[in-house]
Amino acid sequence: MTIPMTSPHMRHRVLLGVAAGGLTAVLAACGGGGNGGSSDDTGTGDTGGTGTQVTAELSDFHIKLSTEKFQPGPYTFTMKNTGSHDHALEIEGPGGENRSKTIEPGQSTTFTVTLKSGSYEVYCPVDGHKDRGMKTEITVAGAAAPSDNNNTSPGNGY
Repeated sequence: MTIPMTSPHMRHRVLLGVAAGGLTAVLAACGGGGNGGSSDDTGTGDTGGTGTQVTAELSDFHIKLSTEKFQPGPYTFTMKNTGSHDHALEIEGPGGENRSKTIEPGQSTTFTVTLKSGSYEVYCPVDGHKDRGMKTEITVAGAAAPSDNNNTSPGNGY
């Protein structure tokens, strides 16, 4: 038995398909990141790899940055999740608020931000991680040059 195209049953299926396609397009356009940033898939900021390289090791409730000294300009942060929980990195200060995507244990991601002079809070925005000590502060000053050592930022409190 064939159901004519004009039956309510067929129209209902067509409408559901169109609605699902429209919802998919809207969600794809939004990016799903919820960070109010750019359109790249790793979080706020450009992922072109420009800027001074900084490694951020994200373990469970600890952030270890590869440098303690920052000067104004672009930085590409490479986050490596060495913990057993999902983590992300958020940098908040005079240059605005920038956030990476959330990554699972064993994953890494990068994002590029431009830092202006001043103090920044660097933390994991995943629920409750900041309150458990997964935070640090950095100061961006004109005279300091980034270093390539693996020191932990001062005043981490963890």
